[in-house]
Amino acid sequence: MKALVTGGAGFIGSHLIDELLARGYEVKCIDNFSSGRREFIEENINEIELIEGDLLNCNDIKKAIKGCKIVFHLAANPDVRLGIANTRIHFDNNIVATYNLLEEMRKEGVKKIAFTSSSTVYGDAKIIPTPENYGPLIPISLYGASKLSAEALICSYSHTFDIEAIIYRFANVVGPKSTHGVIYDFIKKLKNNPEELEILGDGKQKKSYLYIDDCINAMFFGMEHAEQKTEIYNIGSEDWTEVTEIADIVSDEMKLHPEYKFTGGVDGRGWKGDVKIMRLDISKLKSLGWKPKYNSSEAVRMTARWLKKII
Repeated sequence: MKALVTGGAGFIGSHLIDELLARGYEVKCIDNFSSGRREFIEENINEIELIEGDLLNCNDIKKAIKGCKIVFHLAANPDVRLGIANTRIHFDNNIVATYNLLEEMRKEGVKKIAFTSSSTVYGDAKIIPTPENYGPLIPISLYGASKLSAEALICSYSHTFDIEAIIYRFANVVGPKSTHGVIYDFIKKLKNNPEELEILGDGKQKKSYLYIDDCINAMFFGMEHAEQKTEIYNIGSEDWTEVTEIADIVSDEMKLHPEYKFTGGVDGRGWKGDVKIMRLDISKLKSLGWKPKYNSSEAVRMTARWLKKII
């Protein structure tokens, strides 16, 4: 089967391509390399068809989607904080890009899409762990709003044009090839100043962290067990960890003892739109037989161990 991976040169996308090739798929990848990196797909470059293009350009999508039976839609601007400085970036790269992709799928007759959404669609959920049927969904960041908008577009195209859709709502996915996020930021800061570590907010933000291997495994497991035309799955670990604990793990891995400096912020959040408490209810996938191999602390430590060598 031929599959298209949008954003295939990104962190999750490049790991997904590894698994698709291992499972015998023919793979096409489209990426504009705004956040993806060529070196992430270098070892597979002769086994895939790479289209250096943009989902804001429909001609690029036409070329990429030709002959594909399924689309794994990962292309997006992944940095939640960027929405504060540039209110257009998530609208264009997450919403308009998804619409353009769906339109070309409709025209080309491609009938299956797997979409990587986010726990940020839940906003400040009042039920923790948060199940897939929680509502109303009130995202508090432009990134979360863009992911929820993309979900709505996919659901409506699924119903109107008979497209199978699998939507994955991820916790914080971490692992080798991470290019942003709290672990990445801490390592970068400590390499610049080993004596002091700035921690955004009050350090008590508590969230679930999912190792990339568990993430990819869950994606395929969910796809194989999907029963509805539009299926939504939470994917995360079964626990959570505080930001200060992440700082402790990173410092320990780097064999440093920095002084922590907290920025405070509104309600102790790292930035406006930061969801302070997040843990997903993964009982839906667990009831089908899947469970994560690693907990949040293990995922953080393995990621820090890898990132400290390359940042």
